[in-house]
Amino acid sequence: MLQVCLNGARTRDDFRRLPVAPDELAAQAARAVAAGARDVHLHPKDDDGADSLQPRDVARAVEAVRRAVPEGVRVGVTTGAWAVPEPERRAELVRSWTVLPDHASVNWHEDGAEPVARALLERGVGVEAGVWSGGDAADRFLGSPLADRVLRVLAEVVDTDPDTAPHTASALVSKLAAGVRAPLLLHGEETGAWPVLRLAVRMELDTRIGLEDVLVLPDGSAAKDNAALVTAARDLISTGGR
Repeated sequence: MLQVCLNGARTRDDFRRLPVAPDELAAQAARAVAAGARDVHLHPKDDDGADSLQPRDVARAVEAVRRAVPEGVRVGVTTGAWAVPEPERRAELVRSWTVLPDHASVNWHEDGAEPVARALLERGVGVEAGVWSGGDAADRFLGSPLADRVLRVLAEVVDTDPDTAPHTASALVSKLAAGVRAPLLLHGEETGAWPVLRLAVRMELDTRIGLEDVLVLPDGSAAKDNAALVTAARDLISTGGR
């Protein structure tokens, strides 16, 4: 499964054509799905372009993208602590959402991961457990009573060195695969994004690509939009990651 991550915590200062408003997210999601993405991850934004977990912002983004993509394409959002630092407040906001995404990512290195995940599960929203390489995120997740209740585990490689990122990714996948039954989605970021995606293809794992993770194509040229990144990823998938 190839997921598209439409925008992340980036702003238009990072990328001029970054989708921020609901209609922009919808348009880029539609093109990315037409290019081969099968799942959508996005960061709802407020009117100032900052990440938001507010019910209004989540509802507008999720509804717009759902209208734009075929039935059956799942739409997910972030619950990142940078948007709302207080764990209790994040969980409270999840419980107040008026439109529910199909899934939401929860970063297990962040304080309050379990309360936020529990709030999502209570509402019937699938949990993508974000487990970063380095640090103690993997140990924290593997020791969690919720480890067997997540939709998938995002093995997130924050090592951006293209030479070492695949090795970091392999170590993270090995550790997670030994302790979880949920599907693994492996991805990298910035200059480590394409090497890690190639590894995910060779390992026959789910993966993702999009402007949240990387702004350039495999040859280093600037990506026009999310669809261009998805097209490049599909090309690599078709050749077995070569």
